[in-house]
Amino acid sequence: MAVNNPSGLLEACVVVGASSESLKELCQAQLQGKEIKHCSLEAEVLQVHAPPFVSKESDTDGPGHAPAFSRVQKRRSFLKKKRERPAVSSNSGTKTNDSTISRADDLTVPKDIDLIALPQLCFPDGLTVAPESQEDSYHFLVFTDVFGNQTHGVVVQYYKSLQFSLEGVTYQNGHRSSKPPRLYTAYGICVISKYPYYNALRDCLSSFLVQLKTCRMDDFEEKVKEFSAKLALVPIPPPGQLQVVFSLKPLQIVLPPREDMDRPAVDLDLHLPFLCFRPEQILQVICSILTEQRVVFLSTDWARLTLVAECFMFFIHPLCWQHPFVPILSRQMLDFLMAPTAYLMGCHAHHFEEVAAETEDLVLIDIDSGTVTSSCDAELPDMPLIATECFKGRVEGLQLNYDLEVCWRGSSTDMSELRAHRRQWQRKLNSEILSITLELIVNIFRDVHDHLNYEHRVFNSEEFLKSQETADQAFYKKVLETHIFHSFLRERLSRKMDAFARMEINTRSEAYRLRTMSDSSRKPVMQDMTRKYMGPENRLNKRLGMSLPNLAEDHSLTRPLRQLSLMKKSPLIDKGATLSPGFKLPSKPVKTFKLPEFPPPLAFHYVQKYYCDLINLLSEFIATVNPQDSSLLARYYYLRGLVSYVAGKRLEALGDFQNLYRTDMDIFPTELMRAVVDSLQESERSVVDRRPDLKRLISRVKKSSEQARLKDSGSVKKFELPRTHMLQEDFVRRVQESGIVKDQGTISRLFDALTVGQQKQVDPEVFRDFYTIWKETEAEAQDVDLPASVLERLDSNERVFKISSSVKTSHGVGKIAMTERRLFLLTEGRPGYVEVARFRDLEEVKISSAPFLLLRIPSLKIKTSRRRETFEANLKYECDLWHLMIKEMWAGRKMADEHKDPQYVEQALTNALLMDAVVGCLQSQKAIFAASKLAYFDRMKREGPMMVPKTTSETLKHKINPCLNLPTPQAVDILLYTPGELGAAGSDGSDPKLWCALSGGKVVVFDAASWSMQQNCIQVGTSRLNCMLGVDQQQLWIGSEDSVIYIINPHSMACNKQLTEHRAEVTGLALEDRPDKYSPLAAYSCSVEGTVIMWEVATLQVRRHFRLSCDGLQSLQIFGGRLWCCALDCVMEVRRNGTLHRKVALPDHLRGPPSFYSGFVVFHEREQLWTGCSNAGELCVWHLSDPKRPFQRIQLPDCASVVCMIKVKNQIWVGCHGYSGGKAHGKIYVVDTEHHKVEKELVAHSDSVQTLSSAEDRYVLSGAAGQDGKIAIWKVE
Repeated sequence: MAVNNPSGLLEACVVVGASSESLKELCQAQLQGKEIKHCSLEAEVLQVHAPPFVSKESDTDGPGHAPAFSRVQKRRSFLKKKRERPAVSSNSGTKTNDSTISRADDLTVPKDIDLIALPQLCFPDGLTVAPESQEDSYHFLVFTDVFGNQTHGVVVQYYKSLQFSLEGVTYQNGHRSSKPPRLYTAYGICVISKYPYYNALRDCLSSFLVQLKTCRMDDFEEKVKEFSAKLALVPIPPPGQLQVVFSLKPLQIVLPPREDMDRPAVDLDLHLPFLCFRPEQILQVICSILTEQRVVFLSTDWARLTLVAECFMFFIHPLCWQHPFVPILSRQMLDFLMAPTAYLMGCHAHHFEEVAAETEDLVLIDIDSGTVTSSCDAELPDMPLIATECFKGRVEGLQLNYDLEVCWRGSSTDMSELRAHRRQWQRKLNSEILSITLELIVNIFRDVHDHLNYEHRVFNSEEFLKSQETADQAFYKKVLETHIFHSFLRERLSRKMDAFARMEINTRSEAYRLRTMSDSSRKPVMQDMTRKYMGPENRLNKRLGMSLPNLAEDHSLTRPLRQLSLMKKSPLIDKGATLSPGFKLPSKPVKTFKLPEFPPPLAFHYVQKYYCDLINLLSEFIATVNPQDSSLLARYYYLRGLVSYVAGKRLEALGDFQNLYRTDMDIFPTELMRAVVDSLQESERSVVDRRPDLKRLISRVKKSSEQARLKDSGSVKKFELPRTHMLQEDFVRRVQESGIVKDQGTISRLFDALTVGQQKQVDPEVFRDFYTIWKETEAEAQDVDLPASVLERLDSNERVFKISSSVKTSHGVGKIAMTERRLFLLTEGRPGYVEVARFRDLEEVKISSAPFLLLRIPSLKIKTSRRRETFEANLKYECDLWHLMIKEMWAGRKMADEHKDPQYVEQALTNALLMDAVVGCLQSQKAIFAASKLAYFDRMKREGPMMVPKTTSETLKHKINPCLNLPTPQAVDILLYTPGELGAAGSDGSDPKLWCALSGGKVVVFDAASWSMQQNCIQVGTSRLNCMLGVDQQQLWIGSEDSVIYIINPHSMACNKQLTEHRAEVTGLALEDRPDKYSPLAAYSCSVEGTVIMWEVATLQVRRHFRLSCDGLQSLQIFGGRLWCCALDCVMEVRRNGTLHRKVALPDHLRGPPSFYSGFVVFHEREQLWTGCSNAGELCVWHLSDPKRPFQRIQLPDCASVVCMIKVKNQIWVGCHGYSGGKAHGKIYVVDTEHHKVEKELVAHSDSVQTLSSAEDRYVLSGAAGQDGKIAIWKVE
């Protein structure tokens, strides 16, 4: 949907009724004695009222200023001039004079609104004149333009009696009549808005009718115009927790806010479909929408059509209906149902038989009877069983009856109190329904992201279908071809963090999260196989893999998994299962902002005073809001900026929108900002030029607009096998798109294997064969039917990847099976289990030959440390392949055990399976030689020792890979461990987190309790990130190379605040210790050119700033109430006011261009300063009392450069860069601070150590540069 500038509540107000000429003829007929009961007339547009309603006499505000929240672009109305007609008036005030109609060409309406069909939509049953008055009735409209932008209308039909004055005499049957005849004609008032405030606009019209029915006939048009002008003054609340309330006597009107930027405000009763349909029918309707059927709603009540249809639009969020959406069709519009495309329309129920008989392929939804029927050609598939059962169980727990909610309450005499309580109940119920329906959509499409390639924007639909249950595939086949799903895919590939993504992440099981740590194929684990025929609640967690990162025996996943579950048990669910409540979206308390009383809305000076009063009122609220409630503060800034812009105070508006950077960037109105900037006059631009903060704001907005225009259109590619020969670059892309493997190094080795002995390009037929064999092998492994006795011998999260043909072995005839941990024999005859070997226990694997008659059959011999006898298998033609695969798995397991990195096993497993596919695809004598190109770990084992030094092995606890989902390793620039109270992912919010900054502004989050990846990627700008700081439970600060400090909310994992006061690269962050809990918390930041800023954390306001004279300020820390700042050429101790207290220059022997300070640690209690320099393999220790020269120099063996250093207990941990054998490597040195000597020398990474972080002084975490890209966890002694 296109983004338009925010406007007021009203777009236009239109009065529709019969023309005065038609009414005159009708009255003349009655005067002549003709009987008139219910006569239909043609409806016409009588009045159109649209902003702006007032304008300043002079043009000083310029063309950009648009009062009353108007949209500046207008177009002429379609109305044509008509001849003069006599006046027609109702006895209570309705007056229509041809003088108003004759000026119709001068009427203007917003350009997106077409009034041609409006009379029919306002009177879908036709306009009637009756001898008796009828009850007022309301219904609702939706208008959609060709771009999909929607406007919404609320229509009230009310009847007025008519009296005609014909030459001053009233006639009846040719005689003078003392009592004139009475006729009642219908008029319609339609209020049109960009926003779906159905209840609010209905309340507005209800209040207005009270006034309209008692006004004089001459005041009708003026009353409607005044009513319209008042609504145009109402600002729309921004997304969040602030609702706007205004008084339109006798009612208080409430405008609820949107919950987030991605969905409209909910101002209707979402439980209406649950009152009309059973859950099964609701699921049928949702299915018809998701599969893009031709859907027709039917009802005898016009109001129900739009309200129920709109409810279903909310139910399918975040998917969005892409086709014609016309909830109300008048009887003249029924031909629209013949349209060949998918649509969602509505009509009166008495057209049911006609529509069903004349139109094919329809899904007919009768709201009144609660039935869903379809023609034979529009048969609906069954929705996924697991998701539907979960939905039904959750719906059973809904309390849909308001009377049951209030039966204990006494009678209230305050109508406002009753309405407020009803709104509160409805809001709570709406929230529960949205949570249930969102959970339904998440359960249906949860597996989509497993088949996405984000780098190349590819969705592998074929593999997605294969991964679904057989009974569900018919549904998914239809959905995958729809426009609605294609748009959903675009958003997923753009990693959109919306309500769907948040719920999907928060409802993942622990095992599912752990599987994201591995790069293996999606195979079922043993616990999935054992429950293959169990209840659907277990099948929600199918294909979960990868154990916890404890390389012992990986039993950690045997504990119960966190699941999606039902509020009540479904019959399909195993009776022994214990289910927890389903995930609910967090609801925030809603605050209320009441608008001042409306002024006379048609006088410019009154309107301007109203805006001033509104701005002053908002300023009072801003001054009283708790600064820590930045979310609410942002909403007030937004409203004040919006009103200031409308009032012509553009500079004040810019200031308020700038405040959104530090309070909540999620609601920043980019389009409105562009409108404000474009409307600035010369005098205002000169003021902006003198204010650097506003200049930066405007520059940033223009830059983001340019980036948005240049951004990829977001197309989605469907994976297809290649048709032409592929060079290496194209081959890498194709393999990544296929989802087989992402790592470019592995793909390059695969390319070498498939091009052995030929030109360096891969034939498309070879690629097709390879891909087919890979998928067949994967499917065969998933279909393995292991006996229960065998499953008992395997670990619960173990997976079978390869099974041989039936062979003769030293333990009988059977098939050899390979998991990621072991080899075992499935004996034939009486099925049994014989363990061959665990990969970590292997001692020897070799090929020999066994005599058989006159032949010698190749056999594979396997020797382990746990058995004396050698296992032998006559694998025949498979022998060479199994020999390669087992040796690769052995080497991978050995690497994993040595480096305590479980990913080596996953990589070795991938290599082994690629070997299998290569051999099957090439089918030639060179196949084994080609497959050997993939024996990466076995080659490493043969070429050099794999042993890790004992000290390193004893200190190293574990390694994790933050770049797992990326095609190439990336540098780990920053690591930050936050204790449990800062993060909030767990059910109790107590899980500690590890925050990892990668290249290009990517932040990856790990659960530090299990080291499982919790958040694949939070994008924080696009530049390198230099520093992180955990400030409090709501804020995590990140300093960036682009001069911005980004603030992440650890609860929502969203980056919605920015501090933009720095002019250069932000290099350091530090938090000041508070002397007591009542003192305001302060933080410091520094940038490379020497600027230091002190921030008040609660308000994010600058409290002090100063500039240091130095060369390249790199970092800062706080010790003893003083700032310690590290620059390239010196380390400075600075007082809080910015004056220099002490300065430590580079030592004499290191002065020169190659060397500069790279890190420092202050031992305040010992009055010592420890420093490290680039291009120097030593540490310098200084007495603070003698900063001229270091009193101790500690040499770091085999170190070329100190990169980073931290203090942990009484140790200094130093991350370094060095070279060994011509290759870069990273070492960590643990230095004893008492004896000034190196205690440990740890071989940490295959590239330099970029960053170090302490985890509660129990562990140290190290991150490596781009050639390695991993994180190591070290024990502190």
